[in-house]
Parts: sequence; structure tokens; C-alpha cells
Amino acid sequence: MSGGVDSSVAAAILKRDGYDVIGLTMKVYDSSKLKSQKSKVRAAHHGCYGEGEDEDIEDARRVAWALGIPHYVIDLTAEYQAEVLDYFRREYEAGRTPNPCLRCNPRVKFGELVAKARKAGLSFDLFATGHYARLQWNGDRKLLMKGRDAGKDQSYFLAFLTTEQLRQTLLPLGEKTKAEVRRLAADFGLPVAAKAESQDFAAGGYESLLGPESPGPVLDQAGNVLAEHRGIARYTIGQRKGLGVASGSSMYVVDIDPARNAVIVGGREETFRDSLTATGLNWTGIESLDAPMSVTAKVRYRHPEARAEVRPFDEDRVYVKFDEPQPAITPGQGVVFYDGDVVLGGGTIERAGE
Repeated sequence: MSGGVDSSVAAAILKRDGYDVIGLTMKVYDSSKLKSQKSKVRAAHHGCYGEGEDEDIEDARRVAWALGIPHYVIDLTAEYQAEVLDYFRREYEAGRTPNPCLRCNPRVKFGELVAKARKAGLSFDLFATGHYARLQWNGDRKLLMKGRDAGKDQSYFLAFLTTEQLRQTLLPLGEKTKAEVRRLAADFGLPVAAKAESQDFAAGGYESLLGPESPGPVLDQAGNVLAEHRGIARYTIGQRKGLGVASGSSMYVVDIDPARNAVIVGGREETFRDSLTATGLNWTGIESLDAPMSVTAKVRYRHPEARAEVRPFDEDRVYVKFDEPQPAITPGQGVVFYDGDVVLGGGTIERAGE
């Protein structure tokens, strides 16, 4: 229970349907690790990590009290630091753009939280969250599927859960739309019914998590110096704003070169690529990939699915060839593969092709 509307309604639905429910909330924010930005953060727009966590924990407690269920706070600050924050910084400093949710869900939320709660003596059979995705048994495999609300579908964020984690998971909101969940929150009389959603990963912006700036050149593709950047960790493929480049046409980040500490820019057409390689593979809808397979693929959460063929490359690497070139394929992001509504699996983008 995050203290938000979605997880609160998920708990209320399960309680209504006769489950014996307990509430778990992760404590992940260590105020000594993040520069305070209280003056910039509105309580109504908390991030997943940062200022405002105490208020969110209190909201979760209030919801649990209203539902008449026990509530426990599990301290995962050390685990979150090691598994998410340190990884986040390393990836950005190496010129890649990580997605912290894809790291947090399997390793912390569905991993360390469950393990630490059981170690503390809490007994439960299933683990439920407020994600907008569905689960469906297919033989002895529990398939992860898109949520019914296409605009809110969060199956992308769960694509790196293990098959064992999926077997133990319930997703009560998978068949519902966000509007329906808001109405249910009011119908249940939940104290967070009108609460705004978290807007960002880190309250105050992700740059507050990064180290000191390390300036370097902004180059065109011919190697000409156009400007100076503030550190490659502040940039991502496809970025247009904040480049400091004076040009008669819009310029975009097309590559990041850690070896030269350089940001490479070009026109929008130069951000398009027709292929990628991915590693760190996790298959949930199939046992493994043994032959080329036609799929749709998402290279970012908000990126539209695109037709592609995914081919096994070696034991833990695949090659993905798109029917049409895609913009801003970004190393470090997750690529998730679908067969219709079913999530087949995903991997971490290693590099983009031509």
C-alpha cells in the first residue's frame, strides 16, 4: 500500500471479496541520501522516492484503519539504495537511461518486501498490488496480460517479474479503468479518494539523485563542437530541450559517448533506428526463445507498440528487427515483447542498430 488511490482500492476490493487482507508499505526514502527540495515539492505530487514519504505512509495507515485491516511498514531503505538508486546512478553515468520501476518491481517490491515481511513473521499466501494489468492461468503458467484500460496499462512495468512471482500475485485492478477506480475509492469512502497520483520517480526530479556535474562537449555527427553539456547523466536519447545548441532547426540527442564524455546531436530523423540488441532477458509468456518470433515491442513505457521480429542471438541476448524504424531507441531502457495482450517477456536495451 503506497498511500495512493490504486493500491488502496485494490486492498478494498480484496477485503470486500472475502480475502483476509493485511497492508504492507515500503519505506525506501533516506533523507540523508537526497538533498532536500521541500520548497519545490507539493505534497499533492509526491514521487515514488523522496520528500513526502512520511505523508504517504500515514495515508496508507488511514486507509488500513478505514478498511479494518492491519498495516505494517517494512524498512527497505538499504535494499532500495543497493538495488535501485546505486544502479540508477551507475547507468546514467555510463551514458544509459535506466527505468527504475523495471528494476524495483522484481527485486524490491515483489522481492525484498515479500521476503522481509515473511521474515518478520507475517504470514500470507498471495501478494497484491494496484497495477493496471491482468493475470490469467494457462496450464501451470500464469500469464501477464495488458490491463483493460489501454491508457493506463502497466504490464510493461511488470515484465521482469519471475514466473514464480507471478504465480503468487493478484492484480485486482486489471479489468478496471482509472475512472472506475476513482469511483470505487469514493464508494468505499477511502480517505485518499481525491488524492493526486505520484508524478515522478524522485520528488524534485531525477537529477537530485545524480553526482556532481561533469561538463563535456556537445558534438554534431561530424565531430564539431556546438556547445558544452552539464554531464552525460543529464541527457537521454531523443532529448530536444536543454541542449544549449544554437541552430536554425530543432536538434535532438542521437547518441551519448561515455568514452569522450560527449553528447552527440542531430536532426529528428537521425534518432530513428530499425533494430536493437537486448540482454538481461526475462521470459514469462513462453519458456524460452528458440527461434525467430513475430511480436509487437515497446521500447519505452509511453512508446507505441511496433511490429518486429525478435531473434535469439546467444544465451542471454536477442536481436530485434522492426518493420519500421523507431525513434529514440535508448540503451538502458526496457524492451517488452507482446503477443496480442500477452506479455512474452522483456530485456534491457544494449544498443540500437542502424
